[in-house]
Amino acid sequence: MKKTLLSAFTALAFLTGSAQKKLPSISIIPEPQSVQQMDGQVLITPRMKYFTNSEGAENAAKLFNTFLEANYNMSLEKGTMQNSTLIFSDDEVLPAEGYQLTATRNKIVLQGHEAGLFYGVQTLQQLLGTRTTLGVPVRAVTIKDAPRFAYRGLMLDVGRHFFPVAYIKQYIDVMAHYKLNRFHWHLTEDQGWRIEIKKYPRLQSVASKRKETMMGPYRDGKYDGKPYGGFYTQEEVKDVVKYAAERFITVVPEIEMPGHAQAALAAYPNLGCTGGPYEVVTKWGVHKEVFCAGNDSVFTFLEDVLNEVMPLFPGQYVHIGGDECPKDRWKTCPKCQARMKALGLKDEHELQSYFIQRMEKYLNGKGKKIIGWDEILEGGLAPDATVMSWRGEAGGIAAAKQKHDVIMTPNTYLYLDYHQGNPATEPLAIGGYLPLEKVYSYEPYPASLSAEEQKYIKGVQGNVWTEYIPDQKSVDYFTYPRALALAEITWSPTAKKNYAAFLAKLPAALADLDSRGVNFRIPEAKGAENMVLSAGTTVSLQPSVPNGKIYYTIDGTQPSASSTPSLKPFNVSPAPNQTITLKYIIVMPSGRSSAVYTNTYVRKSYKNALGVNPVNKGVQFSAYYRAFTQAKQTANAGKADTSGVQPDFSIRPFIHKTEFAVNFEGYIKVEETGLYEFKVNSDDGSVLTVDNEVIIDNDGEHAPTELTGMIPLMKGFHKVRLQYFDAGGDQQLQVSFGLKGKQSINLRNALFH
Repeated sequence: MKKTLLSAFTALAFLTGSAQKKLPSISIIPEPQSVQQMDGQVLITPRMKYFTNSEGAENAAKLFNTFLEANYNMSLEKGTMQNSTLIFSDDEVLPAEGYQLTATRNKIVLQGHEAGLFYGVQTLQQLLGTRTTLGVPVRAVTIKDAPRFAYRGLMLDVGRHFFPVAYIKQYIDVMAHYKLNRFHWHLTEDQGWRIEIKKYPRLQSVASKRKETMMGPYRDGKYDGKPYGGFYTQEEVKDVVKYAAERFITVVPEIEMPGHAQAALAAYPNLGCTGGPYEVVTKWGVHKEVFCAGNDSVFTFLEDVLNEVMPLFPGQYVHIGGDECPKDRWKTCPKCQARMKALGLKDEHELQSYFIQRMEKYLNGKGKKIIGWDEILEGGLAPDATVMSWRGEAGGIAAAKQKHDVIMTPNTYLYLDYHQGNPATEPLAIGGYLPLEKVYSYEPYPASLSAEEQKYIKGVQGNVWTEYIPDQKSVDYFTYPRALALAEITWSPTAKKNYAAFLAKLPAALADLDSRGVNFRIPEAKGAENMVLSAGTTVSLQPSVPNGKIYYTIDGTQPSASSTPSLKPFNVSPAPNQTITLKYIIVMPSGRSSAVYTNTYVRKSYKNALGVNPVNKGVQFSAYYRAFTQAKQTANAGKADTSGVQPDFSIRPFIHKTEFAVNFEGYIKVEETGLYEFKVNSDDGSVLTVDNEVIIDNDGEHAPTELTGMIPLMKGFHKVRLQYFDAGGDQQLQVSFGLKGKQSINLRNALFH
């Protein structure tokens, strides 16, 4: 598809306003290992000839030529080594995915071996400037580059919602351009089986379809009443795998077992513990109907399925899921209990381990390795399994200490189906809060692992689950630009990562995504922030996309393209104790608009320190072991079930209870006067109060959600209270505070009672 690319050269002109006077800086995502900028530039013209020395180099040259034709209406002819000024050279000495790119003295030389040449072409594309009458400029530069991790993955769930082959290919195209190299294809789920298995035709006729779809969050009970379905034929799968391989992406299939299997059970009910009847699930969440671990026909079925799956995917891995498998049915199933007794297994977790290890042995015998979510650790890890650590980093740490390979994919940093901004103006999502900056901040090597143990961290993956992502535009919106941050996490050396520099490069990348038709989320404007003021302030907004226009209001109305344009800095001057809410949208040249973004400007006086001097560290707590619907209810909860003192706001001592609430009270010591920012990430509800003023109200039953509040505090002690309740689920509470814009303060050193 022909497209017009706004290159790094143009994007940086947008940022600096001086592209006509000086050469642009280098703008490449992911950031290369080494970049040496030089004076001058090389011009690519139709008269330039190219030379290659191998089939791999020829493929890279053709790829680059195709790009020039599509974007610059220019095609280069092949020449000889002597008369060519664009050289593609196969070099097996460089790392497998590494390359070296040199542009100087009117010559461009790209060296690498197959994958390395491919990635070098992606970098060269990002270096191209706007065509002039003289040619297409490339900044004089030497780049030496290779990836940090071998496994650089992105997962797309097609079980909850199905996406056509054409879109899967587009998804792969964008991944490849940003040097991601593993496409994890989540093909089977409770809500739909998406791959053709010829031996079991009811997987196509029954398991691929559901009668309707749940519309909203888990508990609202509303459905759309519309049948839904779809699956990929084996020929379509082969086509996608070949397409990906040509772009140096390995497709990793996921066939879920023993849980998330109800769609398969609907087609073949004899594979369940109860015998059914079952139906393809219409509701999101975790379901009790799983494959029967005591039934040999289950293993025959799965082996047959895998016998058809394995030839379609030449990569070494098959993902077998292994996550969220309730043991309810196994506990009452005679066949499962008989299996446990015969094998001497002490509980159902060991039965799951038996299930996984049996399937691993079968796959190993076929030359494949398994990957599973971190639940496969429960009951004992299969001998040669790779663990995907999704419930935070604990599973990955445990697996690495056991000398098993690990792919880090913690939900707290890399679940790209979480909210990116204020849920009030964002599309419906499963919950959680994961802005671009937090994704970018992720460091895959846990500090608790030794250097030797860190070697087992083989890669990183972002996950796009699609319960609330029903169409292709929504997938794009949730994936990008956060997957660009993922690309830099997986490829770039730690020393080269810099969020401010990444944001400066982002407009060029967003222009590229826009030219590809990718419906990315338009990031917030630069210069927009929440502020507590002692007087008025000047606000200067800059759009996050090239040639974007900002329209804003400060009178409480919703902004539109007819609102005031932000063409120059403007004043925001709240009266004492008044809050002014800035609302704005960013409109792209295509007319596509961002969500409505809001920032608050509050004029407050500093809170005076209290006349107290507590010397005992920690906070007092009162815990209640019963059901609550709001954290605020702890204020009148009566006698606590247990109480005492803790060094910080930890709920770890109480998570053995399914439902509970805790009220923490004490003082927080502020070492210097200033504007303090508090952050609370909780599941479920929480309320943070400082000096009897509610700073963060994160109350109610919900998935992990992070909220921020600011308050100006004088040096000294201030009263603090944190109320929390959990209705069952993730059991999460994280609290941090510090001077705005500075590093967080260790709460254990700041809390007193």
